[in-house]
Amino acid sequence: MRSEKWPFPAHSRYARALAEALRTETIGGIIMLVATLAALVWANVSMDSYTELREIRIGSLELYKWAQNGLLTIFFFVAGLEVKEEFIHGELANLRKAALPIIASISGMVVPAAVYLAVSWGAQGASRGWAIPTATDIAFALAVLAVTASAMPVALRAFLLTCAVVDDLGAITIIALFYTDHVNVLMLLLGVALIAAYGVLQRRRVTTPWLYVPLALAAWYAVEVSGVHATVAGVALGLLTRVTTTADEQRSPAEAADHYVRPISAGLAVPVFAFLSAGVKLDASSLGAMFSDRVVLGVIAGLVLGKFLGVFGGAWLSVRLGLAKLSEELQWRDLAAVSLLAGIGFTVSLLIGDLAYGDDRQRSEAVTTGILAASLIASILAAVLLHIRVRNRRNALDDV
Repeated sequence: MRSEKWPFPAHSRYARALAEALRTETIGGIIMLVATLAALVWANVSMDSYTELREIRIGSLELYKWAQNGLLTIFFFVAGLEVKEEFIHGELANLRKAALPIIASISGMVVPAAVYLAVSWGAQGASRGWAIPTATDIAFALAVLAVTASAMPVALRAFLLTCAVVDDLGAITIIALFYTDHVNVLMLLLGVALIAAYGVLQRRRVTTPWLYVPLALAAWYAVEVSGVHATVAGVALGLLTRVTTTADEQRSPAEAADHYVRPISAGLAVPVFAFLSAGVKLDASSLGAMFSDRVVLGVIAGLVLGKFLGVFGGAWLSVRLGLAKLSEELQWRDLAAVSLLAGIGFTVSLLIGDLAYGDDRQRSEAVTTGILAASLIASILAAVLLHIRVRNRRNALDDV
């Protein structure tokens, strides 16, 4: 069977147009932003009804937990596909080219965590949130880059994308290792076996989608029940999806899966998660916590300052030590702008924030406010600097 027979065809030109729009970074970022603003408006008009919505129980989980553990698994599946594609056909396939964004990304996780711990040191429960500022939101960051600096070299987008996918891989590893309280070993082994079976079927070139869908759902359920965060299953399945084609395939299973699943992720999974996670009360008390709660200050400092120092510093140091090489298309000022852009944590930062402080509603809301504020600050600073870089590049070309 040819891989394009994936069973989710668009049945009208309108549906196709919508799906195609959702595959672009700009539209996905805009929808996520609208969902976030809607959550903030609702929460500040009627916090009680917003909370009631979040806590509607469906089966064994509240609605917001379904979004966190279920819908975000779709997002991480797409992230896993991106990581696999980068390793096989992208920047990560060439170690020399990959060294710069990989080192920058690793440094961009370590330094923000260190900045957070330094700022929040001594605050009650601070150690639980060290990983919050380690992540970069792919959708938002690429959307800001696309809107403000589409004229910049392609190498700049490749650098940001590679940093972001390495970040995602790091974030899911952190979640699995540090935010798992208890493990049901038998269910985890079952989940691993189901994920391995998915990988075996991929290697054997089996392309029947209706075999993979129930297998993926069963793997998700087993990992969820095991106590390990279910998003780990999403990344694992994405990484095991085949990215090469056979003679009778027009596109690989990974391309087909990305083609049909990405619109679901961008148009449903991430916006619903954002809507059910970002609703916080923006009153004097919550805003004041941004300046009085050292955990919140640590989150903001980690994302805005720590990400910039980590990504830019890691890139500069790797080139300085001869471990990597800066593309001839780029200048250090370009990387400085993208390093600021990496401070947009949002989706994964909100997830880790809830895992760290979900049992403390007041602290959780304060941390969410800090993540939103930091992401906004990073977006504005990066957009301004990118605009300046685009203008300077255009002026330099005009002078030639």
